[in-house]
Formats: sequence, C-alpha cells, structure tokens
Amino acid sequence: MQPEQLVSMATLQPPNTSVTPAYMDFFNSTDWQLVYSIIPPYIFIVCLTGILGNSFVLLVFLLQRSRWSVPEIYLGNLALADLILLVCLPFWAMNILNYFMWSYGEFMCKVVNLSITVNMYTSIYMLVMVNVDRYLALVLTMKARWLRRKRYAKLICVVLWLFGVGMGCPTAVMRKLKDIPAHRAVECMLDYPSKTWRVAHLMQLNLVGFALPLLVITFCCFNIVRALKRRRDNGNWEDRNDRKATILVCAVTLLFLACWGPFHFITFIDMLCDLMVLDENKWDNFLNIGNQFSVYLAFSNSCLNPALYVCSGNYFRRKVSSIYNRRKRSSDVTTQQRTVLTSTTTGNQIKPVVLYEKD
Repeated sequence: MQPEQLVSMATLQPPNTSVTPAYMDFFNSTDWQLVYSIIPPYIFIVCLTGILGNSFVLLVFLLQRSRWSVPEIYLGNLALADLILLVCLPFWAMNILNYFMWSYGEFMCKVVNLSITVNMYTSIYMLVMVNVDRYLALVLTMKARWLRRKRYAKLICVVLWLFGVGMGCPTAVMRKLKDIPAHRAVECMLDYPSKTWRVAHLMQLNLVGFALPLLVITFCCFNIVRALKRRRDNGNWEDRNDRKATILVCAVTLLFLACWGPFHFITFIDMLCDLMVLDENKWDNFLNIGNQFSVYLAFSNSCLNPALYVCSGNYFRRKVSSIYNRRKRSSDVTTQQRTVLTSTTTGNQIKPVVLYEKD
C-alpha cells in the first residue's frame, strides 16, 4: 500500500468483466468490511459539511464592502484550497462503494489526484501562513508591521499555489493505469521509475507535508502563548480574553497533529518497510487498512478549518452580522420606496377628475 497515493487502490474495471472470486475474497475480511461501512459515509459527511463551511466563509468575504485584510487573504485562499480538495473526495467514496473499481478513465484519475495533491499542500501551507501572520501580529507587533502588507500576502498566496502545483505535477505524471491480471482490473497507481523514487516521495511527504509545517505552527503557537501570558501578567488584557486566545492557538497545533499525524505515521512506517528496516509482510495488512482510515481523517482537517480558524471568533460573527444588517437595511429601504411609490400611485388613481377649474 502506498500512502502517498492519497487513495491507494483506485481501479478501473474493464468492460464486460466481473470481479474474480479471489479478488472478492481479499476484501471479505472484517477489516475491509469496516472500511466499506465506515469510510464512504464518513467521506460524504466530511465533504458536505466542509463544502458548506468553506463556501460560507468565501461568501462572507466576497460580500463584505471593505477590502480584504491580510488575515482574510490567507483565510480566503485556505477556504478555496479546502473547497477544491473536498469537491474531489466523493470520487473516492464511490470508488470504495464499487469495490475499488474506478470508472472515470485515466484522465480523471490524473486530474482528481493532481487536484487533491495540489490543494493538500496549498491548504497546509496557507494554514501555516495564518499562524505566521498571527505570530507577527501578536509577538512582533511593531517590528514586523511592514511584513504584514497586503501585497506581500497576495504574492505569498500566488507562490503557495505554484508550490502546490509543483508538488502535484510529478505524481500526476507518474500516475498511470496498470493492468492487474489477477484482479481482472486496471489499477490507477503511481508507477515509479525506481524504488528510490518511491522512498524519496515518501520522505518528501513526511518532511515537506508534515514535519516542516508542524515545526512552524508549533513555533508560532508557543511564542503566541508566551506573549499572551506576558501581556496577562502585565495586566494589559483581561484574563478571559487571554484564556480564549490561548485555547485557540493551542487548538491550531492539536487539530493539525490529530488530523495529519496518523497519515504521516503510516507513511513513515511504509518508508521503513521500503528501506527494509521493518518486515513488509508483517506490516502489509496494517498499512492497507491504516492508510484507508488515516488519509480521510487527514482530509477532515479541511472540513474543520472554517469552524476553528474563522467561525469560532467574534470577529467573523461581527462580519456576518454586519453583512446581514446591511442587507436588511437595503431591503427595508427598498420596501419603503415601494410603499411610497404605491401610495403615490394609489393617491393619483383615486384623485377626482377635474374637467375645469374656476379662476
């Protein structure tokens, strides 16, 4: 099993063939029955709630009158990356329900996997920039003010999207349809030129996709908590605000670790098997089942981001309230104008006809 494939067993059933008994027996174990019963509904729930949440965040930012601030630029791009990623996940739910029979062709196999990989990296590093911006705002308030300019934030977002494309293109190129005679199916898989490429890719996932982002987020959160504690000790802020801010920045690290940690642990074990540090035969079933559960747990981070990073704050609720009040006032003004127009028209209609007037 290959965790770096994000969905490890995407297969396409050839026309006029059926699944062989041996293929079905492979999936009749208790572990795979759990995969069938838990993973597809879980994916659909994550996609539905995540698409609604991220769409709502983008809609609020687009409807506001003022220009986007630096945090809003990062949060908006984070929501967009999460949204695109979640739109692609139902393909894998249907893939599992169809006993891993991919029925969308090689082009869609490449496009869907490219979209997931690009937005996975983009989402993670947008998340990193949200925390870096919070670190600059709360810890280096005066020293780093020039770093929090909007043009820099926009440039960074462009670089991160290009970075995501750069991370996704090699895997899209190597992903091919391969005939698996024993399964009477064609598997959409990463066809590495050599085993060294596979090990390098697994290492890239662990280091670039997890270790580096986690290190930066942890550094930012640690310094933010320390700065908030220092301000509380100096009596600058109320304890309640301190406590809420501290909990929020700690939740940033814990959520990222809880969602992405299992996936990268499975990836690390798989890499050790490829390096023959561990016996692959002993770990094979664990890697197969563990990858199915861990990869979708990781993607749930995209579903939870809107609630944690945006919707949990009073700032976002005030913005929603402002948009609602503005729309309501606009609606009231329109209704009032219609009432005045109707009254005037009605008054003119009931006015008696004057044939002539006396001087």
